[in-house]
Amino acid sequence: MGCNRNCGLITGAIIGAVLAIFGGVLIPVGDNLIGKAVKKEAVIVNGTAAFQNWLVPGSSVFREFWIFHVLNPSEVMDEGAQPKFEQRGPYTYRVRYLPKENVTEGENGTISYMLPNAADFERGMSVGPENDTVTVLNLAVVAVPAVFPSSLMQSIINTWVKSSKSAILQNRTVQEILWGYKDPFLDRVPFPTVNPIVGVFYPYNGTSDGPYTVYTGTEDIAQTAVIESYKNKRTLSYWEGHCDMVNGTDGASFPPFVKKDQVLRFFSSDICRSIYGVFYGKQVVKGITLYRFVVPREAFASPAEVGDNYCFCTDTEISKNCTVAGVLDISACKAKRPVYISLPHFLHASESVLQDVEGLSPNEKEHETYLDIEPVTGLTLRFAKRLQVNLLVKPSKYIEPLKKVKKPYVFPLLWLNESAVIGDEKAEMFRSKISARLELLSMLQMALMIGGSVLFLAFMGSYFICRSTNTK
Repeated sequence: MGCNRNCGLITGAIIGAVLAIFGGVLIPVGDNLIGKAVKKEAVIVNGTAAFQNWLVPGSSVFREFWIFHVLNPSEVMDEGAQPKFEQRGPYTYRVRYLPKENVTEGENGTISYMLPNAADFERGMSVGPENDTVTVLNLAVVAVPAVFPSSLMQSIINTWVKSSKSAILQNRTVQEILWGYKDPFLDRVPFPTVNPIVGVFYPYNGTSDGPYTVYTGTEDIAQTAVIESYKNKRTLSYWEGHCDMVNGTDGASFPPFVKKDQVLRFFSSDICRSIYGVFYGKQVVKGITLYRFVVPREAFASPAEVGDNYCFCTDTEISKNCTVAGVLDISACKAKRPVYISLPHFLHASESVLQDVEGLSPNEKEHETYLDIEPVTGLTLRFAKRLQVNLLVKPSKYIEPLKKVKKPYVFPLLWLNESAVIGDEKAEMFRSKISARLELLSMLQMALMIGGSVLFLAFMGSYFICRSTNTK
């Protein structure tokens, strides 16, 4: 009988050990099965789950605008005083809801497409109608010294500026500032090449961005959605060196199996450059665990602090020998117009930039850019892309409205937040098809390992206790 009992205990211990080992073996086996399933569905090929999500945005993307309204216009115009601002907004538009156009399969595992631009006003998500009036910078007048640096040309242009009674500031509706209006000064210029329509985002509706060519991942899963070329080029022709490269994806997705120690690179045509995000922490969105990557302060740091940023320093008016941080001169890709990009409210910018204006309050929580990514698939399920559009204002003794300007400074026009979060229906599908299966496999692995180990220890302990009792 003692033998039977001891044999039973040994058998129980063996079963426990087998279960624990099986649980351990399930880890690489399970990971291998998950890897195969993801590789099959994550590639951008017609018929996969990733393709449909890539072709048509999986959730509504909204772009909120806050306009910087000038509170002291007469002092700015008459005395060249420092402008005081009050942000007005949000004015919200639904964007990025149209499917990609001209989708064409290419060679070497690539696919090309155009990204259509469309913006529909959402009155229910806005503080007021599009015809709300704000006092803002005169876009056309301020751009003259940059577009026409010749003193002779500026003197000639000044006759049209004066005859149109244009000033350094103007009152415009939100719709006009964003999407375009006929400028009275430009309308008088007799050159056929001069378009009198100006606006921060003019032209937008009905236009397209691209073509983009990206890797599908069929030949290398680690290259999925990575941009091979933009406008049929690997470089932008705006910057020098590595700054001019088109790097990473478009931000909507990344190659599968994202790790916390990765630097995720993505390209944004809005800011005419590639940028990157670093891991910040975990987020849970609609029951799905995501990795949050944020654009760090170092991405906009001066070359004096981050040497790799040397090739983004191109302006000679504000940069002070490339020691000023937080503002990026993108005039090279804006037809010489003096457009400067920054984070909202000059977040992470040098103090000298903030000192030239009043009323801005940078705040990381409200003004940073982040991407929340599901790490196994690499899909971005929530994001907030925030940036600010500014113009360089500089004095000119030939342009009447600019004679009172005391020194060059960066003048904020507006900031925007382009954001989206996975919809409830897609989240449910994601949870059932991916998250739930991963959690179930993980729980099964842990249950087998822990349960098997407990059984092994319990039976072996009982065996040795019985054996010691029998020998007495």
